Amino acid sequence: MKKILLIAAIIAFVNIAKAQTTPNLYNPAANAKADIAAAVKQAAKEHKNVLLQIGGNWCSWCLRFNKLVTTTDSLNNYQNANYVIVHVNYSKENMNEKLLAELGYPQRFGFPVFIILDEKGNRLHTQNSGYLEEGKGYSNTKVLEFFQSWSPAALDPKTYAEKTK
Repeated sequence: MKKILLIAAIIAFVNIAKAQTTPNLYNPAANAKADIAAAVKQAAKEHKNVLLQIGGNWCSWCLRFNKLVTTTDSLNNYQNANYVIVHVNYSKENMNEKLLAELGYPQRFGFPVFIILDEKGNRLHTQNSGYLEEGKGYSNTKVLEFFQSWSPAALDPKTYAEKTK
C-alpha cells in the first residue's frame, strides 16, 4: 500500500512540475483579431512587421519553436528587432475559424504556422513550419533566414537601390 501511495505521489508531483513548466503561449479566450490590430498599430509605430504564430498549447512543435527562438540570443534579438509577435490560438476551445479563413486557411500547413503582416496589416507571407525543421527540432539557420527574408529591410526597395558613387 505504501508503494502505491509513493508512486501516486511521484506521479502527482511530476504532473504538477510539468504543468508549471509548460508555457501557456496560446490563450483560447483571447480576442485574436483585437490582438492583431494592436500588434499592427505597434508595428506601424516601430517600423516592424507582425509575426503571427498560430498554434496551441497542445502542440509540442509550437512550444519547441517558441523555446528555440526565446532561448537563442541571435534569433530572439532579430525577431524582437523586426517583428511584433502575436500567438494566435488554435485549439478545440477556440479554433479562430473566421480569422483563419480571412488569413487564407493557413491551418492547411499544420501547426505551428506563421503569417507575416506588414505594418498596415497586409498579409505578406504564410510559412509552413515544416520547412524550418531539422531533425527533432528547428534549424537555427533556417529560422533566422525566414526572419531575415520577411523583415522590413528585406522588403524595402531602398535596400536594393543601386548605390551611386
